[in-house]
Amino acid sequence: MNNLVKNKIGTEKIVREALEQVMDPEIRMLSVIDLGIIPEIVVDEDNALITISMTPTFSGCPAIHIMQDMIKTKVRETLPDYIVEVKVDFERQWSSNLITEKGRAALKDFELAPPKKYEGELDLETLKDAACPRCGSHNTTMQSPFGPTLCRSIHYCYDCRQSFQQFKPL
Repeated sequence: MNNLVKNKIGTEKIVREALEQVMDPEIRMLSVIDLGIIPEIVVDEDNALITISMTPTFSGCPAIHIMQDMIKTKVRETLPDYIVEVKVDFERQWSSNLITEKGRAALKDFELAPPKKYEGELDLETLKDAACPRCGSHNTTMQSPFGPTLCRSIHYCYDCRQSFQQFKPL
C-alpha cells in the first residue's frame, strides 16, 4: 500500500472519529455516525479536500443546515489544513435500519423507543410495534403517528402506564 492510500485511509478514519462527536441537534447523545446519515467520506489528499455526504432522515428535516454546519466545523477543527464540503444527498434514501446498535442504545437511554428493524416494505404494523423504552414491554399502542417532530410517533405502554415516543421506522 503506498503512502497516498495510507494517508487517505488515515484521514478518513480521523474524519469518522471526529464525526462521532457531532451530535444530532435533537437527540444530543446520538452522533451523526450512529444515526447512519453519513454514507460516504471522500478524501482527496492531492487537493486537501474532504467531501462528506449526508443523507437526512427526512427531506424536510429542519436541522439539515445546522447539522451540515456542525459537521463542517468539527472536521475543520480536527483537520484545519483541509477544505471541507458537506453535501446533502437527497438521491440516496436513508433508512432507520442504518442506525447503529450504539445509536439504538442511545435512543433508549434518551427514553425514545428505537425503531424496529425490518426487511422488505415498511407497513403500518411495523410502525405500531414499539417496545417501551422504560420497561421493555411490547404491551403498547400507538396513540398517534405524528409526534413533536417528523421522525417521531407517540405510543402508550399499558404495563408501566406511561406515554413514550418512538423514533419512527423508515
